[in-house]
Formats: sequence, C-alpha cells, structure tokens
Amino acid sequence: MTDVSAETGRLHIPIALRWGDLDAFNHVNNAAMLKLLEEARVRAFWRPAAGETAPPTAILDSGIHSGVLTLVARQEIEYTAPVPYQRHPLDVQMWFGSLGGSSIEVCYEVCSPREIPGEQTVYARATTIVVKADAASGRPLKLSEHERATWEPFVGPPIVYVRRR
Repeated sequence: MTDVSAETGRLHIPIALRWGDLDAFNHVNNAAMLKLLEEARVRAFWRPAAGETAPPTAILDSGIHSGVLTLVARQEIEYTAPVPYQRHPLDVQMWFGSLGGSSIEVCYEVCSPREIPGEQTVYARATTIVVKADAASGRPLKLSEHERATWEPFVGPPIVYVRRR
C-alpha cells in the first residue's frame, strides 16, 4: 500500500520484484532498476483508474489520448548495495528535488522492504528529469497551478551523488 510520510515529505511506493529482474550474479540488474523506477513513477503520478487507490500526487492523465506526454529527459542512478531477490516489495521512497517551468526532478531512494524489522538498507539513489509536453507538437507545457500545489509538499533536497567525479 502506498504511504505518505508527513515527517519526511516522501511518498513510499511498494514495488515487488520479479524473478526476471535478477541477473547472473543473483541481484537486480541495472536495466531492471530503471523499470522499477518507472513503475514507481507511474504509480505515484498517474491518475488511478476506477476502483484503484493512489497517493495524492497521482493527478496526471495517462496515455496519448490525454494530449499530454511525460517525457524522460535525463536519468541518473547511484547503486549503494546489491538488491537481492525478496518476496516483500521494495520501499521506493520518492520526492521532488525541484519543480521547474515544464519539468520535474523526481528523486528516489530504493530501500529494503518496510515489513522487515530493523534499519532499512538503501540500495540505490536516483534522479529522473521528467518534462511535460504537448502530445501533438512535442513542445514543453508549463506545469499547472494544480500540479504545483499538489506536488509542492513533496519538494525536498535533491540527491547529492557521493561517487560523482
């Protein structure tokens, strides 16, 4: 179940691993990590269908029929520990590093499951720059006042990558 942490201003999106996410070294493959982040992003920001639950940040209409695209402009991941296969869903913690004119900086910490007692392990930190664009022209669209008002409570410090040169 998606959770919002008021004390940290973060969303907690549970994402289950699939056996196929593992590589020959028995941990989550780097390409699979991008798919896990994508799944968390869709659950956090796309409006739910009838009967589905979603966090309060899920306000974007999905699909090309909406006239709006959300395009990934940039992604960066820093791995801090191998992600082993486990049955409990990972806790993907999300917030915004910034809200731009037509872009959002989505920040993530991919953590061990919340159901397991003890201190959580941070497996990876990541950032995705998403640009809102018009589906017909491909030109950037400004974030609406409603989007800003909904997302501003989740703005926090951006990821600082410790291993960047």
